[in-house]
Amino acid sequence: MRYRYISLVVCLSLLAACGGQSVKAPIDSRNNKASTTKSRVARTPVKTSNASFYVVARGDTLHSIAWQHGLGYRDLASINGIGPPYTIYSGQRLRVRPAAGSSGARTVPLPQSRTVVLSRPVTASASKPAPKPAARPVSSPQPKPVPQVTVGPAFNGTWLWPTRGRLLSKFQSNSTGKRGIEIGGHADQPVKAAANGTVVYAGSGLVGYGRLIIVKHNENLLSAYGHNSTLLVAEGEHVTAGKMIAKMGSSGTSRNELYFEIRKDGKPVDPLKYLPRK
Repeated sequence: MRYRYISLVVCLSLLAACGGQSVKAPIDSRNNKASTTKSRVARTPVKTSNASFYVVARGDTLHSIAWQHGLGYRDLASINGIGPPYTIYSGQRLRVRPAAGSSGARTVPLPQSRTVVLSRPVTASASKPAPKPAARPVSSPQPKPVPQVTVGPAFNGTWLWPTRGRLLSKFQSNSTGKRGIEIGGHADQPVKAAANGTVVYAGSGLVGYGRLIIVKHNENLLSAYGHNSTLLVAEGEHVTAGKMIAKMGSSGTSRNELYFEIRKDGKPVDPLKYLPRK
């Protein structure tokens, strides 16, 4: 009986000690040196809650982000509830994969109907009718001039080779293969638009492409021109098939070449099925 009493006292003492102190996680002191590695710019997907997000960096466009993540720009806009003219901002956090259980498109709820409560009607006395307000002359508004919109040449389905040279590599349909073709050449060789369209990206922000140009041909088709030494067009510029848009180079690679890619609805397709046979 005495031993049970002593054991009970010891247990109560231990419980009291545990209740009075917070338990801290052990600290691993194997490496006490401060990390000097700079944080990388958020140009790769960051996994958060089983969904991928991307933080918009300076120079990004909706088309370039969609291209980087294998999406159509309209799908990316729909996932994030972005409408025309598809404006994005530096530092903005975009979802680049649909949330679990989501069909991908975000439905914008309509506002609920509201009941407007009006003031009670005023009953005019029988002897003095309410005076009618004097009618004011209504001036018709002057029509504003419609701004002229420059429209580039429409895509007519015709494709041209973007440059001359030997075909160094072909399109591979597997997920780890090349998504486009590589054409060899010399430094500053002309790179031309393969079809009519509008430049939607011109820069070097996409890793692995060097100085890159993306041209939108219609709502479904885009083409890309990578590893250039010099870019000769700007975003928003309309181009016709055969127009020189860049000079060949080796940016992002070890040899002078043009990386050419075509995407349909955000997915890579074989350019050789679109380009004329040599």
